Amino acid sequence: MREIILGTAGHVDHGKTSLIRALTGIETDRLKEEKKRGITIELGFAHLDLPCGHRLGIVDVPGHEKFIRNMVAGAAGMDMVAFIIAADEGIMPQTIEHFDICKLLDVKDGLIILTKKDMVDEEWLEMVQEEVRDFFQDSFLEEAPLITVSSTTGEGIETIKQVLDEKVRSISFQEEFGPFRLAVDRVFSMKGFGTVITGTSLSGRVATGEELTFYPGGLSAKIRGIQVHGSEVEVVEAGHRTAINLQGIEKEEINRGDMAATPGSMTASNRLDARLHYLGTNEKELKNRTQVRVHLGTREILGRVVLMETDTVLPGSDANVQIILQEPVAVWPGDRYVIRSYSPISTIGGGTVLNNAPRKRKRTLDRDRAQNTITFNLYQSGSPEEKLLLFLEESGFTGIVADQLATRLGIFGKKLKKHLQQPISSGRITVVDSDSQRFVATSVIEALNAALLEQLAVYHKKNPLKTGLAKEELRSQLKPKVDQKLFNYALNNLTKKEELIQEGAEVRLATHQVTLQVDEQAMQKKISRLYLDAGLRPQNLKDILARFAEFPESQIRQVIDLLLQEETLVRINEALYFHAEVLEKLQQDLTDFIKREGEIDAPRFKDMTGLTRKFSIPLLEYFDKIKLTIRIDDKRVLRKG
Repeated sequence: MREIILGTAGHVDHGKTSLIRALTGIETDRLKEEKKRGITIELGFAHLDLPCGHRLGIVDVPGHEKFIRNMVAGAAGMDMVAFIIAADEGIMPQTIEHFDICKLLDVKDGLIILTKKDMVDEEWLEMVQEEVRDFFQDSFLEEAPLITVSSTTGEGIETIKQVLDEKVRSISFQEEFGPFRLAVDRVFSMKGFGTVITGTSLSGRVATGEELTFYPGGLSAKIRGIQVHGSEVEVVEAGHRTAINLQGIEKEEINRGDMAATPGSMTASNRLDARLHYLGTNEKELKNRTQVRVHLGTREILGRVVLMETDTVLPGSDANVQIILQEPVAVWPGDRYVIRSYSPISTIGGGTVLNNAPRKRKRTLDRDRAQNTITFNLYQSGSPEEKLLLFLEESGFTGIVADQLATRLGIFGKKLKKHLQQPISSGRITVVDSDSQRFVATSVIEALNAALLEQLAVYHKKNPLKTGLAKEELRSQLKPKVDQKLFNYALNNLTKKEELIQEGAEVRLATHQVTLQVDEQAMQKKISRLYLDAGLRPQNLKDILARFAEFPESQIRQVIDLLLQEETLVRINEALYFHAEVLEKLQQDLTDFIKREGEIDAPRFKDMTGLTRKFSIPLLEYFDKIKLTIRIDDKRVLRKG
């Protein structure tokens, strides 16, 4: 069953850890330094069994300003917050910053707890209660229960349990499907067990014996065992504080901030398209390409904020941005993030990831910014079908396979298939590789078809005497590069439409026909006659070209290429050509000789033909090449068959 995670928030020394100890009997400060200094440094964890039968997972976060990054990591997985304020101090700096972080992470529910009630009188307590209500006005905690407690005397502790029980009772629990994700907040090694990770399960479910992949690195490991609050379980679902024992991976290969997830369920990228809220408490406007600290899940990464439509963002405003990260990260669209200034460090904004692997976007020209507005509006209000079409159009000739499309949309399995049905049936999406389920936008294929036809038209115009262009040469001319399967798909598609003709390794426009001019027809006849009359002693190609010096060399070569394509001439090597009739007669004479004598060598071939080595050796090698003969030592025999 899905578990609810309660996170704490509040200023340092306002009694968060003491309250959890009073509620649960569990000490969440485990480090020597924490106990020595009396403050929380790392995340602490506890649990509370409620009367309704649910177990509440509790995350205790640091309150000191130096450990805000740890607070953000703990807040990333919380469902509700226990906002804790000391009655003797009231609203303090980290009260404000923690509350901003909760809002930026879209925490929607919680309660307010005034601690240290025993340290103030009733009049002071009433004043602080009024101050707190004013502070949370117009927020998700405006109507939240406000409970005054003393962790020392125990007053108010039972009231907190009752309030939490009522809140959890009112939640509609639904079974979680889809890929499993856990944001790693601790990784360590236990003697006799090996590598262990802990974190909050964010989605899906996973069982002992299954495999997890760690993103963004991509290493995988098998689950040896699972614990939830110290108890062994076979399956864990979303919402649980979880410890997973792994095999096949060392603790040094996993980092805090990694996402442990179902294999193939995430995509790593250095860019994110996002919606940003720039906090109204900021004193300066946000400039384009400002360097920031980006907090995603339990990870902190340096990055820059690129503004998509403006050059600055005013405090309290929202903006469409592309975040450029120094290291790759793996998230889903819809995940929340927080940004903090580079130096001095403070929380300045955050929001929602809209695209987890976008292309680099232009912003210099007005038309670029206008297009960015259209794209970001589609992210936020478009249907899944419209978004997948956008992703496919932007992926161009590469296309996207089904698994990658799922991670880009955050939609998996049957739900994804359902969203693909209409675009495929209407012809807006084409499946170019059924094995890998690779999709390409039909508009992209139409652009590829047009590019192929244009390239061939240009080629035919430059080379009117060539029947066609080699397919691989045609593919190499396309920019950006097109992979073989998509290229073949486009060729076959155009062939079916009778716009192209494929002949062996060549392709040509269906309308293209070789038409020789009068002078070219005359040249063709002369060249053919020269080679026929020369018999077994033709001139080399250089001499032939010189005989027609009044014509451009490219034109002469095209006529010769046409003779080769028509199989009037046969090329033996780069310089030596023979007339086909001459070679046919020699081939028959050679066959008859070997049948009669059983074999032939170079001297006897020279005697048979009267040729010098200049011609005899290339000819013998040619007959080996066309598999008429096979060389054995210094002799040749006919190939069998």
